[in-house]
Amino acid sequence: MKTRFAVRGCPGCGVTRRGFLAAGCAACAGVMAAPRAVRAAQDARVAADARKTRIRVVYSLHAEVQPRPDWPNIGFDFRPVMERINTELAEGCPDFEFLPAMASGAEEADKILAEDAASPVDGYVVYQLNCWNRVVQSIAQSGKPVLYADFQFGGSGGFLVYTAGFLRSQAPNVGFVASSRMADHVAAVRCFSLVKEGGSAADFVAATARVRAEGTPKPGDLTCTPDPVSVVSPEECLRAMRASKILAVRDEKASAEDPYMEIPLEYVAFAEVNEAWEKADKDEARAIADRWEKAATAIEDVSRETLETSACMYLGMKDVLKKHGANAITINCLGGFYGGHIHAYPCLGFHELNNEGLIGACECDI
Repeated sequence: MKTRFAVRGCPGCGVTRRGFLAAGCAACAGVMAAPRAVRAAQDARVAADARKTRIRVVYSLHAEVQPRPDWPNIGFDFRPVMERINTELAEGCPDFEFLPAMASGAEEADKILAEDAASPVDGYVVYQLNCWNRVVQSIAQSGKPVLYADFQFGGSGGFLVYTAGFLRSQAPNVGFVASSRMADHVAAVRCFSLVKEGGSAADFVAATARVRAEGTPKPGDLTCTPDPVSVVSPEECLRAMRASKILAVRDEKASAEDPYMEIPLEYVAFAEVNEAWEKADKDEARAIADRWEKAATAIEDVSRETLETSACMYLGMKDVLKKHGANAITINCLGGFYGGHIHAYPCLGFHELNNEGLIGACECDI
């Protein structure tokens, strides 16, 4: 005789004692098996993570949002840049684990190294986002393989100088990459897998050099077209230099200086250049901006207003050159712009002056 139990809350259902016990035992077995399955999954994840190449990505910069004059500019937001790099590295290197960090100088870089001592990484990528933050030097002292990467235009000044230092000292553990293509960065990062497989830091550096060479376009047809040049005599060259004049715009002071390499030199105040910029013909400036727009392959993150104010600066510099009988001008652009002494960058104006056979040069660099 079978005994049935009415299940409370479900009077229409009947469960036999044997069925109840069987179901209960199955449930108990499931409960007991569940932790084992979870532990097995966790162990599998741990094992998979252990196989991954662990790379610390160190961003060398003042702050997430730039608080001071430096390249690329005050107020530049590096957060989207870092997010993009993190995302593209993760997508391009799925067998890697990337650990992002930021450092503004040697002290913060040393703290990162101390933290990594407790949980070692396989190598470092250092992105030079601002120019002169000395971070990569400390990271290189770790002895781990280091990939030094350039953030073009923002960090390139420091990247060029610091990379030259590594090359001169023949740093055995520092490879480098400078490219506008993120695919080239990813290819260089993948070289860290050699270290995971037992290779040395020197093997890593050699691999990054090969990747860099492979990614560099090969030269095309190098056949030269005859281009005879009539060279002036040294005496004529000196005469032309003495007949020239350089205007240097460094600060708010104006003065005549001793000649530089036989070339007359005169310092001009920011105020004179700024006044010439203000008085520039606006219609002519708009026409120049139109020409720049039509001639450009692409224009990114530059407003029409910036083009027109830059054209006014070009016209202003040209007027100042004419006024002083000079054919070369060089301006402390950042000091003038961030100091509120000038209100447009002279870069496009330098480009235009150089196209005309005059000379425009950056940073008051005589």
